[in-house]
Amino acid sequence: MTPAARLSAAIEVLEDLIQRRRPAADALKDWGLARRFAGSKDRAAVASLVYDALRRRASSAYVLGAESPRALVLGMLVGLRGLSAAEIGQLCTGEKHAPAPLSPEEAAALERFALDRAPDWVQADVPEWLWPSLAAAFGPDAVREGQALAMRAPVDIRVNRLKTSRDRLLDELRHLGAEPGAWSPDALRFQPGHDGRGPSLQTEPAFFSGGFEIQDEGSQLVTLLAAPQPGELVVDLCAGAGGKTLALAALMNNQGRLYATDLDSRRLAPLHERLGRSGAGIVEIRIPRSRGHEPLEDLAGQVDLVLVDAPCTGSGTWRRNPDAKWRVRPGALAERIKDQAQVLDRAAKLVKPGGRIAYITCSLLPEENDQAIAALLARQPGLSSLAIDALLAAPEGDFALLAGFATRYGLQLSPLRTGTDGFYLSVLRAPG
Repeated sequence: MTPAARLSAAIEVLEDLIQRRRPAADALKDWGLARRFAGSKDRAAVASLVYDALRRRASSAYVLGAESPRALVLGMLVGLRGLSAAEIGQLCTGEKHAPAPLSPEEAAALERFALDRAPDWVQADVPEWLWPSLAAAFGPDAVREGQALAMRAPVDIRVNRLKTSRDRLLDELRHLGAEPGAWSPDALRFQPGHDGRGPSLQTEPAFFSGGFEIQDEGSQLVTLLAAPQPGELVVDLCAGAGGKTLALAALMNNQGRLYATDLDSRRLAPLHERLGRSGAGIVEIRIPRSRGHEPLEDLAGQVDLVLVDAPCTGSGTWRRNPDAKWRVRPGALAERIKDQAQVLDRAAKLVKPGGRIAYITCSLLPEENDQAIAALLARQPGLSSLAIDALLAAPEGDFALLAGFATRYGLQLSPLRTGTDGFYLSVLRAPG
């Protein structure tokens, strides 16, 4: 496929996902299945165009005066990829599967591409209805935070300290451009290539031998700051595919007891294979037998640390999932807030006197973060939140700089602040 034909394909995929309100991955998969002639490089290039267009959806629509798939692609080519109007015009000829030629209005809009008079939510490339929440969270930095969320994300891996060391793995993966993470002692980072994709890490021998797992450095950091200790009884209450479960086992040096569960048992399926590869021998998976069944009832009041990786809107991961940014709706936020309250109440029943609850979200929205903790403290007045200096007292690094990102009850990471996905952490202590 020519570069121009790839632009046409991206416009076609965007038309499908916008009209049917479906995830970008599904629309891209269907497009690829229907066009067997497209090779792997073509599919990757089209996917990159689609995701980049979604990253800049609001600003492109503002500049072009339309929210059509064509407008989103054209605007992104200037706003994100830095092409000139003349260069775009050379791609849009209408010949051999190329997009139709630019209209005079499109050419003029692309030529004067500017956002200085656009509303803040447009400059930040976030949904208008969510702008008040982001503004409340970040104040004068909110626009820049949104713009950071609209950039491409690097690929991070967590070195499995049960199998290897960061220095050893850094040498092994240096040919792929590996560099040490800025915060987590177990993180290696790979910058995205020109197509927005990282290296094919899951074909590396070190992956098959359990030497690492793909995990954002922010996710690694909040798990480390939850401070699981060797020998403790720890529960990962919303384990999903088990990324944080595996990190907990490594931080506990494979000593103690670690239980992983999730109310959606289907999400736990990948964990079995990952456990076998990781060498983590202290993990027991508990699967609920039915809706409403508490698979950890026998552990009530005994747990040293309950890690709650709560269901949320995922706003902190919009760099990686830009289509989710535009599919989230107020009703979904209300449902997630309800889910968060329920899982926090479950955690409060499991934790022992003097034990801890580590509440984590991959969200930037105060409604899912500090406000969720405030509501829990009102329901469970015996609980108390750790002060920021205690939260950052992990012995495996100097995290004092993170104190500048403290909230009322915890810590907020973000792409702009820490170069990671957006994660929130609050650690609570039970009375006694």
